[in-house]
Amino acid sequence: MRAQASCFGAGTIVNAIATGRGAAFGLALRATATAETRPEGLGVRVHVPDGLDPTLVRLCAERVLRRGTQQVGIEVTVTSEIPVSRGLKSSSAVANAVVLACARALGAPLEPLRIIGIGVDAACDAGVTITGAFDDACASFFGGIVATDNQARKILGYDRFPEGLVAVVQVPDRTITKSSLKGTDFVQIRPQIEEAFRLAMKGDYFRALNVNSGAYAPLLGVDETPAIRARAAGAKAAGITGTGPSILALAQATHVDAVRRAMDDGSSEVRVVRLNTIESREVVA
Repeated sequence: MRAQASCFGAGTIVNAIATGRGAAFGLALRATATAETRPEGLGVRVHVPDGLDPTLVRLCAERVLRRGTQQVGIEVTVTSEIPVSRGLKSSSAVANAVVLACARALGAPLEPLRIIGIGVDAACDAGVTITGAFDDACASFFGGIVATDNQARKILGYDRFPEGLVAVVQVPDRTITKSSLKGTDFVQIRPQIEEAFRLAMKGDYFRALNVNSGAYAPLLGVDETPAIRARAAGAKAAGITGTGPSILALAQATHVDAVRRAMDDGSSEVRVVRLNTIESREVVA
């Protein structure tokens, strides 16, 4: 049997690395997985675009395959428009899409939090996350704004931004991998991130995003100048997403052109991206 699923990237409001609690929101950048059952002897075979680690895809497929009752192998092909290792949650989107597609192909329906949990476990084993990125995975799967306790894997809040907002994303050429962050002392910024999370839980998402960025960007060696310029150009909020190096701004349509110009440094790609509020199960791949 053949099945397909699409899930989406996300942006950061509060990065969970420093405290274990985070908040993220859905972005309409798509990752699609196609899964097809094969004879049992094939095992798991994966095909991924350049730059994407096949280990995550394989681990996701293996976990779903073990849960099924069919004695089959599975072949998975992934396509993605989400830049890898830029802070736009490509791993969460790919993991969710692969688990959902494999479950459909195997006729093994899974509840959303089970789908997310399988992907988070696989991401931890693949070494593409520090905290498990439960917040990112939930925002990727459910869309909208999701606040979570990543250690307990518990959703603490769900919300949406006001109508009319879009994201303007600066995507540099360079990447920041999770493995490169080993030894970074995130404890030193815990007080700022606890404050950012308090703001997020009160619904003050724009201030939370700005506070989060002010703490993480210097620690990660990411220049906040594009975010500062974006705010001056009319963005509601702007800052580092994930562990960077991408900078993301939220703006009303009337300010998008000015914000995009402010974030254009002549060397990075600048994208205007819709926010995603659609749950992955409802998406036609």
